[in-house]
Amino acid sequence: MINVDNNNDEIMTISEVAKYLKISEVTTYKFVQEGKIPAFKIGRHWRVKKSDLMEFIEKLKRGERL
Repeated sequence: MINVDNNNDEIMTISEVAKYLKISEVTTYKFVQEGKIPAFKIGRHWRVKKSDLMEFIEKLKRGERL
């Protein structure tokens, strides 16, 4: 059974990710298309798991190159 109450499994749109990171949607699309932020497509629309976004942020905090 999938636990849908876990906030880190939340699915976010590009717009939501951009607002969360306080960067432009264009930059967010660029990071996604370059594979820096793990994402997947549903139809024509990109989606990001919040847990993947948190991992991306942690890598940045550790100074890892993306």
